[in-house]
Amino acid sequence: MARTENGKVALVTGGGQGIGQAIVERFHADGFRVAVADLNTETAGALAEKLGGREGGAIAVRVDVADQDSVFAAVQQATDELGGFDVIVNNAGIAPQSPIEDITPESIAKIFSINFNGVVYGIQAATKAFRALGHGGKIISAASQAGHVGNPGIALYSATKFAVRGISQTAARDLAQYGITVNTYAPGIVRTPLMEDLAKKTAASAGQPEEWGWAQFTDGITLERLSEPSEVAGVVSFLAGPDSDYITGQSLLVDGGMVFN
Repeated sequence: MARTENGKVALVTGGGQGIGQAIVERFHADGFRVAVADLNTETAGALAEKLGGREGGAIAVRVDVADQDSVFAAVQQATDELGGFDVIVNNAGIAPQSPIEDITPESIAKIFSINFNGVVYGIQAATKAFRALGHGGKIISAASQAGHVGNPGIALYSATKFAVRGISQTAARDLAQYGITVNTYAPGIVRTPLMEDLAKKTAASAGQPEEWGWAQFTDGITLERLSEPSEVAGVVSFLAGPDSDYITGQSLLVDGGMVFN
């Protein structure tokens, strides 16, 4: 089926690979004009070109989500070059190991600057754009099942994702008056380069084979399999579309049945 534009513009941070890439591809198929925002301009540019480039409704935008000015500039660039702004997906993040006894002020600052501050800046930049354009919009951010239940060995990652849920709930209340909804998606164990790296490092630090590392994260999945990035992208597509207009302040778990609320 030929792609039909829906007249809307979305920006996805960390859009050059993994879950972000899957979200970009799904949004583009849904008819969005999409800004692939990433610190890695090579992967972002390759994806934008794959989707047809500017003429095809996709551009690459460099962004450092830990830098407030960079996030605001990326949203402005997307607005100017794609002719509007309707959805932001604050997807960029890192997931290093963080055993409790090894946590340092530097490790706290680094992960929060990306996983949490980047979401705050995205919320601010999107809100500014929506209000300047005179309409509401959708703010969607990456939480995690580890932001619903603390996961062993990744204390700081879990902490940032709990924080993302908290800021999103408050933002949902504060921004509803402007017609802006704010939600998060909470993936479980997704087959991405980031997850593969974490499983390998977990196994190596314990002196175990890679399969053991995966098992530390995949045991307890009710559906007994890993998620594919496209499955997470489908939920984000729902949150970006009209069928979710009456949903705000929520965190949708996409974890195959790891966490039950």
